[in-house]
Amino acid sequence: MDAAFAEALIALLPNLRRYALSLTRRADQADDLVQQTVERAIANAGSHDPAQRLEPWLFRIMRNGFIDQTRRQRSAGVQLDVHDMPEALPIDPGPALEARLMLRNVETAMAELHPEQREILHLVCVEEMTYAETARILDIPIGTVMSRLSRARLALSERLGIT
Repeated sequence: MDAAFAEALIALLPNLRRYALSLTRRADQADDLVQQTVERAIANAGSHDPAQRLEPWLFRIMRNGFIDQTRRQRSAGVQLDVHDMPEALPIDPGPALEARLMLRNVETAMAELHPEQREILHLVCVEEMTYAETARILDIPIGTVMSRLSRARLALSERLGIT
């Protein structure tokens, strides 16, 4: 692993964590998924084409790891974490409160979306991936990315009451 690869990998850790949170919707699982992704990326650094952007390659590794993790959990049965507690919204008047409420509404609305729609929205709108990069990550045609994104945006705006 060369120094440029390591620096680029470190610079992308916040993006990886955001994507992991969008997939798992739990901070502890997201952290585990990021760690697993970094381990796999380092182990397979030689297979990355330096002419291509590193971010889509890492997101593909993460998505595949998430799929593997989901399959393992299905066979493991129901598991409950005794430390899970809903976080209370702090009392903070003014614009900060309004922004938090809107963010909470968007998070809730996105959580209600179909997983394919939620994933497309996250990759394109949050991670700012191009349609082509998103298509490569999800292994689907660009036209499918565009149609899913359109339906996801409409579904999200309906849930938020935006016309």
